[in-house]
Amino acid sequence: RRLPENARVAFIGDQKSGPFDIDGHTARRMLDTPNPDGRSNADVVRPWVNGDDVTSRPRGMWIIDFGVGMAREEAALYEAPYEHGLRHVMPARENTGSAGREPRWWIHVWPRPEMRAALSGLGRQLVTPIVAKHRLFAWLPTETLADHQLVVFARDDDYAFGVLHSRVHELWARGMGTQLREVESGFRYTPTTCFETFPFPRPTDAQRDASGAAAARLNELREGWLNPPGVPDAELAKRTLTNLYNARPTWLANAHATLDAAVLDAYGWPADLPDAGILERLLDLNLERAAAERRR
Repeated sequence: RRLPENARVAFIGDQKSGPFDIDGHTARRMLDTPNPDGRSNADVVRPWVNGDDVTSRPRGMWIIDFGVGMAREEAALYEAPYEHGLRHVMPARENTGSAGREPRWWIHVWPRPEMRAALSGLGRQLVTPIVAKHRLFAWLPTETLADHQLVVFARDDDYAFGVLHSRVHELWARGMGTQLREVESGFRYTPTTCFETFPFPRPTDAQRDASGAAAARLNELREGWLNPPGVPDAELAKRTLTNLYNARPTWLANAHATLDAAVLDAYGWPADLPDAGILERLLDLNLERAAAERRR
């Protein structure tokens, strides 16, 4: 059952439907271009990532984003981004079915207003690729726009990162997600089935802190491996999350083991609980909490 406590937290990312994406050179030129009323193009030009940017190396892409409801007249005051859209986006949208879903060509077809509202005020956002070989979670700055190949979680705390990146959640997500034909291609993660049904632990403050500390350490070690100083570009290109989890060095396995032990303790479960036992207890928790909601 979907649990109300998990509602309005996980979202499919923005779907642009049109060539709104731009490279870093074009973005920097737009950001340096003034507008007639003094407003900054940084209002509507922002970093953009998709699933490959998370599992591989970031490409440094940006996107023109006029939000969820900006009027044409106001959008036109952002001269360089709007004129770029006139030349590239508007013709592309006219030749597809996008116009029927969103007639305002300068607005993304699915700009996800609920996601944007949920992220407001957070210092960072948590994401996972919808389809991936390894169930990976990563942090992005809030100002970065996540593409619809990513699930976005409106949480910025290490504790949430830790629970979602634990063995407990991965087992549940694999059970509730859709396995692709080839195992190597991974499985599909969706907010409704994999996240909104997942019963989080109800930890003590000490258990929450332990899970958060283990998660922060995992992220710190991963970032140190992904972006070490002084590494040649050719070597850096090989340092991706996918390659890291394919190799799964001992330090990574140890960091995940520490995290898993902390999360299992937050549930009050033994550290050596087998996979089937974890899934059985998660299902019991899900049904128990769903029943409690119905009785309210």
